[in-house]
Amino acid sequence: MNNSIGNKIRQAAWVAAAFSIVSTTTIGCKSMNKTQKGVAIGAAGGAVLGAGVGKAAGNTAVGAIIGAAVGGVTGGVIGRKMDKQAEEIEKIPGAEVKRVGEGINVTFDSGVLFGFDQSNLTGVAAERIADLSDILKKYPNTYILIEGHTDNKGSHSYNERLSRQRAQSVASYLEQKDIKSSRIRTSWYGEDQPKFNNSTEENRAKNRRVEFAIYANEKMVEDAKKEASK
Repeated sequence: MNNSIGNKIRQAAWVAAAFSIVSTTTIGCKSMNKTQKGVAIGAAGGAVLGAGVGKAAGNTAVGAIIGAAVGGVTGGVIGRKMDKQAEEIEKIPGAEVKRVGEGINVTFDSGVLFGFDQSNLTGVAAERIADLSDILKKYPNTYILIEGHTDNKGSHSYNERLSRQRAQSVASYLEQKDIKSSRIRTSWYGEDQPKFNNSTEENRAKNRRVEFAIYANEKMVEDAKKEASK
């Protein structure tokens, strides 16, 4: 993640008083101690805090992961479990994988998944998502948030609709590959979260993307608590 986004995450965290750990090789935010994490999450609520950080950073997928974090020793156990899963996902061609605290942020650009101005998965895309589904099935105790994004070509309402269709297309395909629908969430943001300036065609192509946030469900949290208490 670039320095600008990293700075925005730090600023949002201080405004919110604190946020849960973001210990990753790609995000350089300072970790907080257990007491600070507990106060931040208890006072503001994980989801609200994560949404605020994600909005400020221009990356709601990262915000979702931060908001779901439990912190402390339990969070450390979850993080180690995510390490292994992230290593497997990194082997999928076209996947950009970032370990973020207690979760995984995966980006697939639309050049990999979709044709221009399209929401149907290409043949290559189907292979990539099938590869991802095989890994997700090995680690069933996670939630999977799928976000759709576009460049700034076209009207705002059109782009929002296209990003929704892309997110839902990927979600439907995962369900066809036997990923339980109860694990899947979808969100869409149209052109509102560009990673790059939309001034060039190359950058616009990078902004046409689908992102995943993979984070622990209740069972993984409970299992991690038991492991942490041993």
